[in-house]
Amino acid sequence: MSETMILHHYDNSPYAEKVRLMFGLAGMRWQSLLSPPWPPRPNVDPLAGGYRRIPVAQIGADVFCDSALIAQEVARMADNPAIDPSNADESARELMQQAEGEAFFAAIASVPPVRLLGTMLKTFGPFGMVRFIKDRTALLKGGSTKPPGAANAGAILQSLFDALDARLQTAQWVAGAQPSVADLAAYHPLWLHVNCSRGPLKAGRTVQEWFERVEAIGHGTRDEIAQADAFGAARESEPRAVPDSEADAPVAVGGRVHVAPVDYGVVPVTGTLAAVTVDRIIVARDTEAFGTVHVHFPRAGYSIAPA
Repeated sequence: MSETMILHHYDNSPYAEKVRLMFGLAGMRWQSLLSPPWPPRPNVDPLAGGYRRIPVAQIGADVFCDSALIAQEVARMADNPAIDPSNADESARELMQQAEGEAFFAAIASVPPVRLLGTMLKTFGPFGMVRFIKDRTALLKGGSTKPPGAANAGAILQSLFDALDARLQTAQWVAGAQPSVADLAAYHPLWLHVNCSRGPLKAGRTVQEWFERVEAIGHGTRDEIAQADAFGAARESEPRAVPDSEADAPVAVGGRVHVAPVDYGVVPVTGTLAAVTVDRIIVARDTEAFGTVHVHFPRAGYSIAPA
């Protein structure tokens, strides 16, 4: 494997945990660059052009936003199709959507407020806790995501437990005999819940045992690097060749565009549209520090509009 993936992340990020487990499932060696939990992120912003969410992956002068797209890149690098979400069967995809939709926010909302505040205080300190709450409140503004209230959160989380329990009655893993990205997608909201509540997962034995199996996958081989190393990788590389674009792309290739998530963190990245396919948007950003950088987004869940 000649390529090296850099992950811009922070240790308490649930979506970063999902990606770190992908590295474990792939048996990959990867480079870790720790990022602040909230913007500004000096290691990410110059590369990704203000993309709001975390984690972000980098291979040279190519930057990958959204864990679904990062999963495709890990699957390609490791030659492991089970990590690519597009290869999941319909029922596994439904469970993934359930886990990363309402259940993700229910994993937080179902934690008693005093316990949740205590966790944030312990993790970030008093000033950091206030900053984190303000930032995450702003993160949801303007998007389509509406988190559930505390009164419904427990039932939503239990629904995920029930769905997992039903699937795990006949197999050790969500998609069958082998672990896949479906397990990681279902696991990381529960990992978040456990971390926020600072207690064991209150699920049945079948789900608890599965949770422990996923945790045991590990994170592969992690090498810490400095911001200068990541910036050097971008500066010393050229973006890889882009795929052919759709003939009926919503915006002409070569035009200036804004690309942003539609659910939350709806801060746009602006650049020149380099390619748009059925499942990917690639924006070229010309920078003084690195030259041309290509920023990749999934097509699903992202808007694209003329700048």
